Amino acid sequence: MTATKYLDRAIPQISLASFESRTDEITLELVNAAENIGFFSIIDHGIPSEVVQTMFEDSARFFSQHDTVKAKVPFSAADNAGWEKNAQIRPSTGAPDRKESYQMQFGEGMNGRWLSEESLPGFKETSLDFMKRVQAVSEKLMICFARGLGFPDDFFIACHNVSKPDSQTVARLLHYFEIPRSTSSGEWHRAGAHTDWSFLTLLFQKAGQSGLEICPGREISTSFGHGDTWTKVEPDPESNAIICNIGDLLMSWSDDRFKSTFHRVKAPSEPGDFYGERYSIAFFNQPRKSARIQGPLKKYPMVTGEEFTRNAMQKYYQAVLDKTPMRGRKDAGEPRLVDYRVTPMIVA
Repeated sequence: MTATKYLDRAIPQISLASFESRTDEITLELVNAAENIGFFSIIDHGIPSEVVQTMFEDSARFFSQHDTVKAKVPFSAADNAGWEKNAQIRPSTGAPDRKESYQMQFGEGMNGRWLSEESLPGFKETSLDFMKRVQAVSEKLMICFARGLGFPDDFFIACHNVSKPDSQTVARLLHYFEIPRSTSSGEWHRAGAHTDWSFLTLLFQKAGQSGLEICPGREISTSFGHGDTWTKVEPDPESNAIICNIGDLLMSWSDDRFKSTFHRVKAPSEPGDFYGERYSIAFFNQPRKSARIQGPLKKYPMVTGEEFTRNAMQKYYQAVLDKTPMRGRKDAGEPRLVDYRVTPMIVA
């Protein structure tokens, strides 16, 4: 496996303390981070570290269930919800990520996709409480991004209203499997290089479980950051920080003013890398299906949230087919259709 080239980059840390009186100041900080890096962390966000830790404990409880139990809530591409294992193929690698995940939504997409209370007592209640807390933080960021782009303060909040039946926002529990110390038999990918196609991602990392790396988009010289310099984003338990990144949707919605950034969870191969089980939680702000998406400068034609999602799926699927040697094999399953760098019209 080729050694990675690293570069220390400052990841902006933005405090949400006294939000109501500091909204303009916070907006300037967020806009600067979105324009120049695409990644930032937020602190003083109001979610107690104990709440985050409880969610991680419940995530571990879910993934510790036997596969036959988790298979009772299988992933549905139509609803973008449910459990899957070793199923997501990245165009950047042509191979499945070495992980399992469970995607949760607020409304109709979860019909039949919660394990029973008998199987996992308290899990649904804890998860929904956590999701509502993260959504509240997201809405503060949405106010700032709307203000920075010249939209009304509540513009993005209305487009991402999770109380509506066409909500698409997703919370994703992630469990990366332990990696053998010797991987000479082949390459191992925890999560290949990609951008998120959603509006904004809020990521919670578990202390001591490193692996996340970024490669800012405007510094990219190759299709998936291969050969470029990467920066490690280590968990910071002291600050209770949430790592955030701009998605392709917000990049398009800003007329490419804000930058969607390549990131990955590196396959361990070098001294100091983390080989053990890794847990993280990603909260993807995704627009309602009926949301009307077009930037203030109207660089791209208007599309709905549903159309943007469908376009992202189609482009990702084609990219996987073009990359993977599985194409045409009778035993090849359907690759997962999420997370690819897209705009409503072209693949960047």
